[in-house]
Amino acid sequence: MIRFLADENFSGPVVRGLRRRHPDVDIVTVQEVGLTAADDPAVLEWAAREDRIVVTNDARTMIGFAKQKTAAGLAMPGLIEAGRRLSAGAAINNLYTIAVCSEPGVWEGRVIHLPL
Repeated sequence: MIRFLADENFSGPVVRGLRRRHPDVDIVTVQEVGLTAADDPAVLEWAAREDRIVVTNDARTMIGFAKQKTAAGLAMPGLIEAGRRLSAGAAINNLYTIAVCSEPGVWEGRVIHLPL
């Protein structure tokens, strides 16, 4: 199953809602893994080591760093950007769909934007 890492600016209500509705989905936050205030490259590096797709609301900087990693041939399990206008319910449904309907590795090097 797909595993997620929610970056520091990702919606707390979405993380809590996903956990409440679908406790089988593996999502951790940067705060829970000791990456509070870590810069984007450090978050992406940790996610690559742990084979976790990063979920973010940060379209401004995180996407650029993810694309740099991919262009350099470095591991980047995937980045999902959930637009701030996307409702919490829609974000939860989209992340659940990704978690249960895809295999690890299919998102490698990809940046996707929600909604699907």
